[in-house]
Amino acid sequence: MSKLLLGSNSPRRNELMAQMGLGFTKVSINCNEDFSEEMDMMEVAAFLAEKKSNAYDHLQSGELLITADTTVVIHDTILNKPLNEIEARVMLESLSGGVHKVITGVALRGLDRGIEVFSSSTEVWVSELSKEEIDFYVTTYKPLDKAGAYGIQEWFGLTQVSRIEGCYYNVVGLPCNELFKRLSKYKIDFS
Repeated sequence: MSKLLLGSNSPRRNELMAQMGLGFTKVSINCNEDFSEEMDMMEVAAFLAEKKSNAYDHLQSGELLITADTTVVIHDTILNKPLNEIEARVMLESLSGGVHKVITGVALRGLDRGIEVFSSSTEVWVSELSKEEIDFYVTTYKPLDKAGAYGIQEWFGLTQVSRIEGCYYNVVGLPCNELFKRLSKYKIDFS
């Protein structure tokens, strides 16, 4: 029986894991999220998920650590979490009226099983955003803790996302269906 550990401070990932019926313990991981500028942008999320996993050095036998990272990619640029409201506005302006990719990388690591890393990609179409809509969203929802400066599960997704291709929950922060399938090969305790 594997005991699940979730190495994430994201309240959304915690909520998704609980909604999947998975019993888990949240653990804190300190890890810088630097990556090489030469790295393929489609591989950054998986690289960072693995980097976070390897930074956790308290793993015990019988435990399975889950780490994840989400990136937003548009026009050969990665949009991380904005540093401030000004940067959030600039990010949202760049997403306005176009399509971008949201990639979530996930790492599963157990002492007895090694590490398994995968990623999931979802395309997201955003309506044309007015300056007033951007100001309202940034001021009201304070999306500074979200890659790309938005949360699809809030006002922005409800009113500004016109279409997606791929897993919705991947955009929230965890490709739940894919993760659940991969966890099926481990003996997992459901809460």
